[in-house]
Amino acid sequence: MAREALSGARIGKSFGGLRVLHGVDFRVEEGEIVALIGPNGAGKTTLFNVISGLVRPSAGSLRLGARELVGLPAFRISRLGVGRTFQTPRPFLELTTLDNIRAAARFSERGAETPEALLALTGLAGQAATPAHALTTVGRKLLELAMALALGPRFLLLDELLAGLTPTEVAAATGLLRRIRDERGIGILWVEHVMHAVMTTADRCIVLHHGEVIAEGPPAAVSQNQRVMEAYLGEPAAAPI
Repeated sequence: MAREALSGARIGKSFGGLRVLHGVDFRVEEGEIVALIGPNGAGKTTLFNVISGLVRPSAGSLRLGARELVGLPAFRISRLGVGRTFQTPRPFLELTTLDNIRAAARFSERGAETPEALLALTGLAGQAATPAHALTTVGRKLLELAMALALGPRFLLLDELLAGLTPTEVAAATGLLRRIRDERGIGILWVEHVMHAVMTTADRCIVLHHGEVIAEGPPAAVSQNQRVMEAYLGEPAAAPI
């Protein structure tokens, strides 16, 4: 049985005269982790905003399976099965950890698991009664991930989940991503700058530069791509990223 995919074809986005995305194609299947990488300003977050319905593309098509998503509001895209986290976590700061997840679960139409189970999955069970404003950076990131999972997604968009985490926290977080992929069959599109984690966790990489895809493939092959090395380092390079 074919796996369903979240995909985009010839996605373009301009803000006035500034072209941020140009002809971007991507595809993420259920049960795989695809890293979306590229230098700052490459258009990664704009693509996430387009996929999640926060920004309407200037051109192109966006599909969840056979369903066209362009033109749908963000809440509808979420309910169809696309969850999202942000570079800066945005929980309800005065609510407890558990109540944040409960609030997210109320918007689910897909029979997500209990908030208590999501606390356990993300390692937050001991902080169920802690207000979100009292959580550490990693705690808020994990809470936002739990909130996204509470929607019962088929696909997750993760925006720099590992930023600011210690090496031990990075190892735990990437292990959690693999569990989400392997045990739940969720497809993950993952913006990340912690490259050693990407190399050991992602199934494929898509590289954006100046709003265009310049490389795609297994992490090891992409890391050796000359155009990718030049995009990251600004000049021809002899060593991989």
